[in-house]
Amino acid sequence: MSQHAIKSATDRKITLREVIDGLVEDGRIDKHTADEFLMPARTGGLDIHPLVIVSQQEWVDKQNPKKKLTLESLTEWLAKSSGLPYMRIDPLKIDVTSVTGVMSSAYANRHKILPIEVTDTTVTIATGEPYLHSWENELVHITGLQIKRVIANPVDIPRFLNEFYSVSHSIRRATSESDDDIPGVTNFEQLIELGKSGRLDTNDQSVVHIVDWLLQFAFQQRASDIHLEPRRDMSNIRFRIDGVMHTVYEMPTPVMNVVISRIKVLGRMDVVEKRRPQDGRIKSKTPDGDEIELRLSTMPTAFGEKMVMRIFSPDVLVKDFTALGFSEKDITDWNNMISQPHGIVLVTGPTGSGKTTTLYSTLRQLARPEVNVCTVEDPIEMVIPDFNQMQVQQNIGVNFAAGIRTLLRQDPDIIMVGEIRDRETAEMAIQAALTGHLVLSTLHTNNAPAAIPRLREIGVPAYLINATVIGVMGQRLVRVLCPHCKEPTEIDPDIWKSLTHPWKLSGEGKFYKPVGCDECRNTGFVGRVGIYEMMTLDQTLRNNISAESDSRSIRRDALKQGMTTMRISGARKVAMGLTTMEEVLKVVPPENDE
Repeated sequence: MSQHAIKSATDRKITLREVIDGLVEDGRIDKHTADEFLMPARTGGLDIHPLVIVSQQEWVDKQNPKKKLTLESLTEWLAKSSGLPYMRIDPLKIDVTSVTGVMSSAYANRHKILPIEVTDTTVTIATGEPYLHSWENELVHITGLQIKRVIANPVDIPRFLNEFYSVSHSIRRATSESDDDIPGVTNFEQLIELGKSGRLDTNDQSVVHIVDWLLQFAFQQRASDIHLEPRRDMSNIRFRIDGVMHTVYEMPTPVMNVVISRIKVLGRMDVVEKRRPQDGRIKSKTPDGDEIELRLSTMPTAFGEKMVMRIFSPDVLVKDFTALGFSEKDITDWNNMISQPHGIVLVTGPTGSGKTTTLYSTLRQLARPEVNVCTVEDPIEMVIPDFNQMQVQQNIGVNFAAGIRTLLRQDPDIIMVGEIRDRETAEMAIQAALTGHLVLSTLHTNNAPAAIPRLREIGVPAYLINATVIGVMGQRLVRVLCPHCKEPTEIDPDIWKSLTHPWKLSGEGKFYKPVGCDECRNTGFVGRVGIYEMMTLDQTLRNNISAESDSRSIRRDALKQGMTTMRISGARKVAMGLTTMEEVLKVVPPENDE
C-alpha cells in the first residue's frame, strides 16, 4: 500500500473513512463498493474499531478473490500501512505474570493496549491504534523500559487484557491468602501438612476463577490433556496439543495445591486423601456451549498431588471413519470385521494412539435401537447415552472379568471391554464370543500381528484364538501439516526408501514440509490423523496360527493375504500431502519389530 494512503497524525484514532480509502487505494476493495458503503455517512459506534466494521461486511479481497477480508487480514494490512510490525497474539507464548506487572489493568483498559513481552530493556505493547501515542512517554517514565509497539487484532486486545489481568489478580489474591508461614515443601509428609494448614478454601472466589479460566483456556487451545505439576516453589501448568506438551503458566505451589483440591471437589474425589492415586470426572462446557467430558487422575509426588485432566470432546464421536484417517480399503475391512454377529475384534497400539476414539466411534455406529451395546471400562472414558457403560471397581472386586460376567447376564449383543490385561479377562471375552456376542477390546502391542502371540502369552490357547478372533487393527496418530503454511518440497529418496522398504511404493505424489505460521503457532502442524493396519484372520491365516507362531511369521502370512502395514498407510498420507516422512517414522514401530 502507498505510504500516503493513511497519513499519520499526532495522537488520533484511525477513522472508518481512511480505512476504506486506504483499502480502495491498495486495490483490496473497489471504489463502487466503498462509495455505496460510505453513502449513509457511516461513522460506526464510538467503541467499535473501524477494522471490525469492515470485517463484518465479509467483502472479497480483490487481491485474492478466493479469500475474504477477515479481521486478521485487515489487521495485518493496517500494520503494513502504518509501518508497524504485525503480531497475532498467542496466549501460550505469553508470560502472563511478567506482562501484567508492567502496568495496571485500569491503565491498560484506558488506553486499550496490552503488554505481551517484557525483557530487561524493552516492553512490547500490542495496540489496534497505530496513531495513538499519548501513553508512550508516560509508560517509558513509569517502567524505565523502551517501548516496542506492534499492531494486533483489536478484538483480541480487550479479550486477552481482561483474561490475563483477571487470572493474574486471582492468583495474587490466592497467594496472599495462603499461609505465609508454611515452610518449603521438601517431602510428601510435609505436603500433607501443607494441605491441612493452608488458609485458602476450595470455594474461595479466586480459586474458582482460576479453575474456570484454566478449563476454558484449554478448550480454546484444543488441548487434549491438562497437566498440573507441583514443584518446590513454583508449579507448572502444561497443555498437550497435537501430542506435544506446552508450558502455559506458573503459579505458587500453595495455590496450585488448592486449585487441584478445587478440581477434586468438582470431580467428587476424596479431597483429604492425598497419599494414593484417585480417578474422577467432570462435565463442563466450551466457550461455544458444547459439552465436554474431562477424566481426572491424581498421583502423589514429592511436592504434592499431580493432576492430569484428559479432555474428551463429543465432536470426535460424530466423525466418520474417513475423518479419522481410514482409507477406503480400511473402511471396507473394518466394516467387514465389526459386522460379524459374534467373535472378537481387537484394536492395538500404545497409550494416546487413538484407540478409544476408534472404539467409541465404532460403537456409536453399531448402537442402533434394536441392538443392546454394553461396555466395561477402567475408567469410563466418555459417558455416552447410546449404550450401557459399566466401570471397573477393583476395591470391591469388580474387575474386567467380573464385569464381562455380569454383562453376559444383561442380554447384550455387542460388548466393549476396555482392555484385555490378564488371562481371566481374556477367557471371559472368549466365552462371550463363543456364546454369540461381538466383543471389541484393546491390547497394548506394537502392531496388529503381535496381538496373536500376546494373547498366547496371557494364556489363551491357539485353537481358541482361531475360533474367536475376527481381526486386529493396529493404529498410531501422526500430526497433520498446517494447510495455511505448508510448502511443497522434494523428498529424500533414502528416507522414502527407509519408510517404504520392503514394499516398493512409488515416490510420486505431492510432498510438503512444515513451515510455521500464526494459525499453527509456528509448529507447522494442526491436528492429528490416524494411520492403520488391518489384519483380518481369514481361513488361510487361521491355518497358519499355531502355538509356535511368532509375530514375524504371522506378519509375513498377513502380508501375503493383503494386509497394508502402518508404515505404508503413513507413507500414503505423506504422498497425499497430509504429513511428513519424519512424523510417520517417529510413530510407526521399528522395521525389525513389524
